[in-house]
Amino acid sequence: MQMPTKILLLLLVVCCAVPSPAEDKRAFRAGAAIADITPPLGEKVVGSFSPFPASNIHDALHARCLCLDDGETKLFFVLCDNVGIVKEVYDQARSEIAAKSDIDAEQILMAATHTHSACVSTSPKYSPIIAKGIVEAVLAANKNLQPARIGWGGIDESSELNNRRWYIKEAKHRTNPFGGVDTVRMNPPRNHPTLVAPAGPVDPEISFISVQSTNGTPIALLANYSLHYVGGVPRGDVSADYFGVFADSIGPMIGAKDDSPFVGMMSNGTSGDVNNIDFRFSSRDPKQTYEKYEKIDEVAQKVAKKVAEAHANISFRDWVPLGVRRSELTLKVRKPDEAMQAYFANLKVPENEKFAYHRHEKTYADRVQALLEGPDEYVVPLQAMRIGDLAIASIPFEVITEIGLELKTLAPLEDMFTIELANDSRGYLPTPRQHKLGGYETWMGTNRVQKDASELIVKELLSMMQQLAE
Repeated sequence: MQMPTKILLLLLVVCCAVPSPAEDKRAFRAGAAIADITPPLGEKVVGSFSPFPASNIHDALHARCLCLDDGETKLFFVLCDNVGIVKEVYDQARSEIAAKSDIDAEQILMAATHTHSACVSTSPKYSPIIAKGIVEAVLAANKNLQPARIGWGGIDESSELNNRRWYIKEAKHRTNPFGGVDTVRMNPPRNHPTLVAPAGPVDPEISFISVQSTNGTPIALLANYSLHYVGGVPRGDVSADYFGVFADSIGPMIGAKDDSPFVGMMSNGTSGDVNNIDFRFSSRDPKQTYEKYEKIDEVAQKVAKKVAEAHANISFRDWVPLGVRRSELTLKVRKPDEAMQAYFANLKVPENEKFAYHRHEKTYADRVQALLEGPDEYVVPLQAMRIGDLAIASIPFEVITEIGLELKTLAPLEDMFTIELANDSRGYLPTPRQHKLGGYETWMGTNRVQKDASELIVKELLSMMQQLAE
C-alpha cells in the first residue's frame, strides 16, 4: 500500500529531528569546586632562603578545581596556593582519585600558584593535607558537572610587570656565590646609577577561560598571568597572596551572585624573571610605599577589573572539542665540576665576618653538594591541553618569561598560554641565552637541569600541541 505523501513527509521530519548518537555526545559540561588546604600553625613558611614557622593565618589557602567535559574527554585544572608542590604529593592525590572514581588521572593538570607565604609541601604533617584537598576538589568538581557554555579571551596589563634581571655597571653588585661575577643581577639596587636595562621581556597578557551555565550563570573563571607574586606579607603570616584575592574578587565583576558557588582561579604563567617591583624608583618613593597587603589587593583588583572588561566581549560556545597529551622528558642534572667543589671545600670566612665573598655562599655550598650526591637525571612531566582553538601547556619549573612568549608565537592553535610549576616543582628554567648572562635564576642549585633544557621542553610541548591541533 502506498503511504500518503503527508505522512511520509512527517516521518522524514521526525527522523531528521532525532539526534544521532554522535550528536548526543556533543553536550558540553563544566563543574568547579574548592577545598581548604590551610596548614597548621608551626609549619615552615617557604619562599625565602630561610624558612620560618607560620604564626598567623591571614587568609585560608585552597585547592581550586575546574572540570570540563565535551562528552568524550574530561579536563581537570587544579590550582593550589603554594610556592611549589613536589610530584610525590601530586602522585598521592592522583592515586586516591583513581581509587575513588573513574577519572583518568592523566587528564588532570595540577599546579601551584607560587605564593611565597604558604608552607613547604614536603612536610610529613602538611603534604597529606594538600593531597587530601586536591582529591576533594577534583571529586567535587566532577560531581558538580552541569550543562555549560565556554568562552575564553585575553587582555594586556603591563603596569604591574617588571623584569627583575638587570644589566648593571658595577661588578660589586653582580657577584655570585661561586666566587665569580655575573653579567646581570636579579633584584638590583633600586633607583641606583649602576642600573642599565632589564635583561629580558615581560608578557603583559592576562589569559582567561570562563564557563557559565546554559542560562548564563557564571560557574568558574580560570585566569593566567605571568607575575611571580606580590608579597608585602608580615613574617609568619600565611596568605594566598594576590592569587587568592583575585579568585575572591572576579566573580561579582562578571555577574556571579555573592551566595553562588562560583569558583575564581588564578594560575601563574611564565614569571620566573618577572615581579612587580619597578627598580627605576626608590623604595622610599611615596608611590612605591605600601602597608602590609595593600599592594596585593591593588594588583588583584587591577587584574580582575581588566579581566572583567575583556570578559564582557567574549563569545560563549555551546560545545568545543577537548584534548590532552602528556609525556615525560628525561633531563640531565647539573653537577659541580672539580673546581667548584674545591672552591667550596676551601672557603674560609674571615673572623668577624658572616661570609667570605657572597652572602648566600653557604646556601649554595649545600645546594651544590645535594646535586652532587643526588640523581644524575630527572624525569619531568609535561602536559598540553586543547580547548577548541586554545592550547594550554604546563611545565614543572619556574619558567623564564621569554620561553612562554616563544611558545605563544609558535603554538599551532590560535590562542595559547602556559601554566608553570605544574605536576612537579623542579626549580628555575632559564634559556641558554640567560644562562650565559648568569644571575640568580641560572645559578646551580636554583637551576638544576642541563642548560639547554628549555629548548628540549619547548620542542616537546610544540609536538604535543601539534598532535592536539590535527
